[in-house]
Amino acid sequence: MDRNDLPARMKGDAGMSTYDAVVIGAGPNGLAAAVELARAGRSVRVIEGRDTVGGGARTMQLTLPGFRHDVCSAVHPLGLGSPFFRELPLEEHGLRWIHPPVPFAHPVSAKEAVLVHRSITATAAELGGTDGEEYEHRIRPLLERWDKIEQHILGPILRFPKHPVAMARFGMVGVLPARTLINAFNSEAGRALMAGAAAHGFIPFNKLLGASFGLLYPLTAHRHGWPFAGGGSQAIVDALASYLQSLGGEIETGRWVKSLAELPQAKVILADVTPDVLIKIGGSSLPGGYRLRLGRYKRGPAAFKVDYALSAPVPWVNARLNDVGTIHLGSAESIAACEHDIWKGKSPARPFVLVSQASRFDPSRAPEGQHTLWAYAHVPQGSTEDFAPAIEQQIEELAPGFGDLILDRCIASPADLESYNPNNLGGEIAGGAHTLRQLLFRPVSGRPYATPVPGLYLCSSSTPPGAGVHGMCGYWAARAALGKELR
Repeated sequence: MDRNDLPARMKGDAGMSTYDAVVIGAGPNGLAAAVELARAGRSVRVIEGRDTVGGGARTMQLTLPGFRHDVCSAVHPLGLGSPFFRELPLEEHGLRWIHPPVPFAHPVSAKEAVLVHRSITATAAELGGTDGEEYEHRIRPLLERWDKIEQHILGPILRFPKHPVAMARFGMVGVLPARTLINAFNSEAGRALMAGAAAHGFIPFNKLLGASFGLLYPLTAHRHGWPFAGGGSQAIVDALASYLQSLGGEIETGRWVKSLAELPQAKVILADVTPDVLIKIGGSSLPGGYRLRLGRYKRGPAAFKVDYALSAPVPWVNARLNDVGTIHLGSAESIAACEHDIWKGKSPARPFVLVSQASRFDPSRAPEGQHTLWAYAHVPQGSTEDFAPAIEQQIEELAPGFGDLILDRCIASPADLESYNPNNLGGEIAGGAHTLRQLLFRPVSGRPYATPVPGLYLCSSSTPPGAGVHGMCGYWAARAALGKELR
């Protein structure tokens, strides 16, 4: 494209730039990109629309005074699982990881549940018999090779892995539909466990690559756990911001970027935004063909979220659930039906529900003796239906009297989630649907982070490896910029 078509802040001689890089958005990926650039000695400014940093990792008082709720993400299977985060001195900047005794569980009735322990042996024992053997057979070989494959899983898929044999073992099963993995188990407990894990992909169980999610989430539980951030998810981004500033990086909040032309002069821009938002702020500076390709990027189903202030802990019939951080609700059959229906835009008869009870393990989340509860359901994109009763019904079935403990609730519909963050189009929180094409080419074919506009990069969850509070999208985008414009 003609250089005259570029935004004004990118036209000047590189030596005239005010910053080496400007980052749009102070979510985990935007801050991760800025940190990696600052670690390489580059000058960086981050511009965030809201008054605080955070993106999908903010913590706020959503209900009553003294109750701290995670606005979006709450549990972090890929927090310690992020190779990039593990390199950073985030604990020196206030981050404290809290591990519940049991990472996650899946009840199959009020009295029976399968618990996923940090120990793979203990988890296999929960399943018992042939299902326990099947679980060991599927998970242990990958767990033993996790350190060899995590960099490839948490990065662009279309590149040659450093450990091809280990990666092939994951890929041979991961490429399959989730249904194939689920049906390898005989008991309802085994099938429900794998269905709940696979459903994190937000795709129907007959779609290719669905099994990769069913493998990934148990693997993260065994390898690094599913921790909470002490005090709330805000602690993660606050630590990233503090570390960035210690490296000389700058952060500006309370300024929504509506056009690339508004930005300070810089050699490169890294945008922690989804394709639909990039189209809006990029405007005519983006080539027409690229805009069309971005416009075809598919968004997935949505979330419907409820935060609760409770007078006491959730009264689970099965007391073993008191030690569990995250609980998946639903039978294998109902979860499969839900994921199929919401993909088609149809309201599910029984939505898949995820529950997190951080205050059991982190008393800073609520006044003494009281508790918070975080819950969300998988729903169709843009749905206007109230799913709070369906969420509460499913919890009540396993914890009679739950409703009597509710002091207050804060409901976030798909429209509310989009209003909170424009990247959450129609309430979709994964940065784009996990179709086969978009898992291989995310967001479009070609270089996943660079755009056709020289110096403009995407660093959001719409790039590999996708959704999650891990910072790897930002890390890889920063490395791409450092390998080209910022060499």
